[in-house]
Amino acid sequence: MRPLIAVENVQKAFHGEPALRGVSFEVAPSQLTVIIGPSGCGKSTLLRCMNGLELFDAGRVRIGEVSIERHGGVRPRDWRVALRLLREEVGMVFQSFNLFPHLTVLENAIKAPMVVLKQSRAEAEAKARALLAKVGLEDRIGYYPSQLSGGQQQRAAIARALAMSPKVMLYDEPTSALDPSLVQEVLQIMRQLDEEGMTQVVVTHEMRFAREAADTILMLHAGELVETGPPATLFGSPRDPRTREFLRSVM
Repeated sequence: MRPLIAVENVQKAFHGEPALRGVSFEVAPSQLTVIIGPSGCGKSTLLRCMNGLELFDAGRVRIGEVSIERHGGVRPRDWRVALRLLREEVGMVFQSFNLFPHLTVLENAIKAPMVVLKQSRAEAEAKARALLAKVGLEDRIGYYPSQLSGGQQQRAAIARALAMSPKVMLYDEPTSALDPSLVQEVLQIMRQLDEEGMTQVVVTHEMRFAREAADTILMLHAGELVETGPPATLFGSPRDPRTREFLRSVM
C-alpha cells in the first residue's frame, strides 16, 4: 500500500542552528503515528513543516497526491499553490486551541468550510453539528471559547479541523495545556478517530497513550530521527541509547 504521508530528507535551521537534520519517514493510511523526544528536539518544527507553516530548507513532504519540495534552498514557482493544496489535505490541532474568541463553537467550525471550500452555510452547519456531537459538544454549540473548559476547547478545535474533511490530522501537544483531569477526554477522541480509520500524527508527552494507541513511534533527538518502530519494540527494547535515556526520564 502506498504511504499516505512521505517525508524525505527534510532539513530546517533557525539562525544557522539545525532544527531538523534530514528527517525521513512514511505513514500508511489509517495509521496513528506518535512523535516523541525531549523538549526542543524538533517535534513541533517537523509538524509545522509537514503542513507548510514552516518553510523548510531542503527535502520533500508529500501528503496524498500533493507534495512540496525544496532543493538547495530554491523555492519552486508553484510553491504557494502547492501549500494551499497541501493544507486542504491536513487538519492541524495546536496545544493552545487557537479558536477564534469572538465566534461561537459552531461558528468556529463552519468558517473555514464556507470560506475555503465555498460550502453553503446550511451544508457547513449540518456537518459541523454532526462533528460537534461526535466530540460531545452538541450542547455547547452556542458557547464562546471563554465559556468552555480546556478539554472542551480542544475538542472544539478537533471538530473544527475535521470540518475541512482532511485526509490527515496533525496534533502538536494537544493535551499539554490541559489539567490532568481533562487529558483523557481529548485522547479518547483521537482513539475514536483511529478506530474510524483517520490517519493521525501526534506530538505528545503522553507515553501511556503512545504505548497503547500508536501503530508507530518516531523518536527525535536534536533534530534527528534516531529510532522508529512499533510501541512494543521501542518501549520494550529500544536500540538507541538516546531513546533509552529519554524513556527512563519520562516513564
